[in-house]
Amino acid sequence: MRDRRSLSKVTEDAPDANELREFVAAAGRVADHSSLAPWRIIEIRGTARERLGRALNKADGRKGVSSKALRAPLVLAVVVSYRKSKVPRWEQEAVASGVAHMLSLALDDAGWGVFWRTGHRTRSKAVAKAHGLTKNEELLGWLYVGGKPNRSRALRRKRIDPDRFISSMPGRKKSKG
Repeated sequence: MRDRRSLSKVTEDAPDANELREFVAAAGRVADHSSLAPWRIIEIRGTARERLGRALNKADGRKGVSSKALRAPLVLAVVVSYRKSKVPRWEQEAVASGVAHMLSLALDDAGWGVFWRTGHRTRSKAVAKAHGLTKNEELLGWLYVGGKPNRSRALRRKRIDPDRFISSMPGRKKSKG
């Protein structure tokens, strides 16, 4: 995990459908209150990426195919599928986000280049329609997946300083008197 990094440029190689199923099965082990499985993944390959590209442009009021949809040979749409439950919507969305993150880690660990894209288009009607979302679903974003390109130099990323992010729970204030 320490070496994981988003790769915005990937090669045309991609995991096949069977490999993808293994990664999704592993990612689906994320913590899930009440085992609702409030998520799904939409696999987008080949010409389906062009349909996505048209929807992205339509969301921006433009015609044609957005090249953003063609940046990787495999695009995985991450969808939260809200379930009627005592479990609040925010927690169901957290589960779907967790699946996306676990999936990106599994893909990276297997040697695939991955980057996660979000943005205002995830909530547009044109993009929702292109993905076939139902009224109880929302698109969280896309994982772009492809081969890791050969690089002449190693990629470096700053290490996280855990002391910046870990704190103790504040103590109880003593009452005067």
